Order: sequence, then C-alpha cells, then structure tokens
Amino acid sequence: MKIHPTAVVEDGARLGEDVTVGPYAHVGACVKVGDGTSIGQGAIVDGHTTIGSMCQIFPYACIGMKTQDLKYREGSVSYVEIGDRTVIREFATVHLGTSDGEKTVIGSDCLFMCYCHAAHGVVLGDHVICSNAVQLAGDVHLEEYAIIGGSSAVHQFCTVGRHSMVGGVSRVNQDVPPYMLCGVSGGDVKVVGPNVVGLTRRGFAKDTIAALKEAARILYRSGLNRSQALERIENDLEQIEEIKYLVHFYRNSQRGVA
Repeated sequence: MKIHPTAVVEDGARLGEDVTVGPYAHVGACVKVGDGTSIGQGAIVDGHTTIGSMCQIFPYACIGMKTQDLKYREGSVSYVEIGDRTVIREFATVHLGTSDGEKTVIGSDCLFMCYCHAAHGVVLGDHVICSNAVQLAGDVHLEEYAIIGGSSAVHQFCTVGRHSMVGGVSRVNQDVPPYMLCGVSGGDVKVVGPNVVGLTRRGFAKDTIAALKEAARILYRSGLNRSQALERIENDLEQIEEIKYLVHFYRNSQRGVA
C-alpha cells in the first residue's frame, strides 16, 4: 500500500492490498477500496462508498459526496458502489443516493470519462462507456455495454438499453432501445438502426444482427403504430433472445421509447 504523505486517509477507511493514494487525495472514514486500486492526486472519495479491485480513480475525481437532490434529509445513509476494473477520469463526480439505503452504482469494466456526472440513484451496468461531460440525472439506468457520446444529457428515470450507442451532444428524454444506434435530430435523440459496428465487435452472429435490422424496419419504417409493430415482430420474426428482450424493453418502458 502506497499512501502519499500529503494524502488524508481517515480512521475507519478500509484499503485493500496494493492500493495507491496520491498526493492531497482524501479518503473518508466509511470508504472501502479493493485490492490494486489507485486514487489519484487531489481525488476525493467519501461517504459510504465501496470501490472494487484494480480500479483507477484519476486526479480530482469526486466520489461519494452528498446528493444535490433537494429531497435529501441530513442523517440519511445512502451509498455508492463501483465494481472492479472501472476507470473514473479527471473531475468526474459520482454522488450518493437520496433516501436511506439508496445506491448509486457503477458496474465493472466501465469507463467514466472527464467531467461526467452520475446523480443520485444512477445505475450503470458492466462495460458501460460515458464519454467526456456526459450528464446523468437522478435514477438513470444505463444497461450493460451501453455507450453515451460526449456532452450528452440523460433525463432522470430514463433507461438506455444494452449494447446501444447514443451519439454525442444528444438530449435523451425518453428510453433508448437496446441494440440500437441513436443520433441527434433537433436536439432529441432518434433511432437510426441497429448498432451494427458495436454488435459485430462483440461477436453477435450475422443472423442476429439481420433480425434486429428487420425489427428496426418494422418499428420505424413500416407505417405501423407501436403496438402493431411489436405484434408483427413477435409473429413474424424468430424469437431469439435479443428479439424477445427488444420487445420486452418496449412493452415495459415507463417514459416511452425514442
């Protein structure tokens, strides 16, 4: 364990083996840090925060501070949880939950780039990438392998589906369907079609990608309303896992799907 002489590690903090804490960093009393994790110069890790193993917290990141939600009441105990091998870059902020027991969660193998913000109750699945200055409002959910382009903002309670990609400078105010690529039209995010490049890189079969292309055509270019399109997808396409989940996502959306 390497703790710089100018760093502050409060009594009660639990640091694993081979943890590095850089100059002027601050680690609070209720923090748990896994083996091999590094906390860079000037970074602050506070609150009831748990960080997994082999993570990198870059200089001046701020994790586990009190939520900005005005519903917060002093004395509430809430949490931040970060998985293994996740990277939090410079000046990113990850806030505690609002109510007792609420968690803000960033999964394993995520990349949370410079100036990104995760508000209270945000949940990131594994392998999520948020490019520079992505702003996630309270209770946003990014499913596994989602990618959000730089300077995008996601409205509270929105869900971005697994293996989707959202283009930069997007305004996400409805749910983003899984497996899809979304661009910007008039500021709001619009579905372009399946995230073919991303799906191919992750080893999805050609038949699966073709089925998702057909599903997108039915949903967005067939002239059918949403209910009719989902029924056709269920009746006409082979019900592979990805198609079933796509339909499930649309049917269970709380904010409507882009």
